[in-house]
Amino acid sequence: MANIASAKKRARQDVVRKQRNLARKTAIKTAVKKVIVALEKGDVVAAQTLLKDAESQMARAASKRVLTKNTVSRKVSRLAQRVAAAKKSAE
Repeated sequence: MANIASAKKRARQDVVRKQRNLARKTAIKTAVKKVIVALEKGDVVAAQTLLKDAESQMARAASKRVLTKNTVSRKVSRLAQRVAAAKKSAE
């Protein structure tokens, strides 16, 4: 354990940030799963609205540096491709 006051404070902050980052990652995973479930059910309209929500959560995580911007871009792109393919096949 750290002896210097600033290092002790840093350790406390790290614990809080780790919990916050984990919560963000968990929320993103849940949002992505909701999109996938909507696609499996064939509900393209719901999938599109859920995609917007998932995309905004991922963008926020990228801005907070929880995830890297390239990772977020890749995940959003792949998810959007799946939604677009489902929309095309539904028509």
